[in-house]
Amino acid sequence: MDFLGAYTPSHLTFLLEGFWITLQVAFLSIVFSFVIAIIVGVLRYARIPVVSRVLAVLVELIRNLPLLLIIFFTYFALPEIGIKLDKYYAAILALVIFEAAMLSEIVRSGLTSVEKGQIEAARSSGLNYVQTLWHIILPQALRRMVPPIVSQFISLLKDTSLAVIIALPELMNHAQIINGRNVNYVIPTFLLVAVMYFVVNYALSIIAKRLENKPA
Repeated sequence: MDFLGAYTPSHLTFLLEGFWITLQVAFLSIVFSFVIAIIVGVLRYARIPVVSRVLAVLVELIRNLPLLLIIFFTYFALPEIGIKLDKYYAAILALVIFEAAMLSEIVRSGLTSVEKGQIEAARSSGLNYVQTLWHIILPQALRRMVPPIVSQFISLLKDTSLAVIIALPELMNHAQIINGRNVNYVIPTFLLVAVMYFVVNYALSIIAKRLENKPA
């Protein structure tokens, strides 16, 4: 093991550049997947004829596919039908598709967990369905969703490493490049990569606990 050789300023800078790409991809994927998940989850909860059923089939299909396959599809298969994406956007699209399906189920479950008595009370007080959903159901459901949603976000951040398969210049890709220069860099480099992932994911878990314990 060569810690001094692995932790040179140029190597550290190179890893940080890769980690910055990882954080960008994770952030954009989180934002877009969460927005889509809210829409899909609400539509499924509303049980709109045909629409709800079609969405349920799509969600179950995507949830039961490996993320790696979806990454391959967005980068290698889409160009076959005329849609060519850069590695960066192919990775984001794959993560958004997969995570939106996972999160939408969390959203739907959170919505259905709200007691029917509160819904009936809101409707009897004069609120229509949309107002009840927006002011009564969704705020309570989102609070209950915080732990599983943040857990899914943490998984998403770790899943960005799968984009190394399409040579996206993210953290794991840069780590492999450094390791290829000297076999003695492998353990030091992967230890540092592990620490970088841990710091961000642990910070997310702390935020989740604070949000969960925050008074309504």
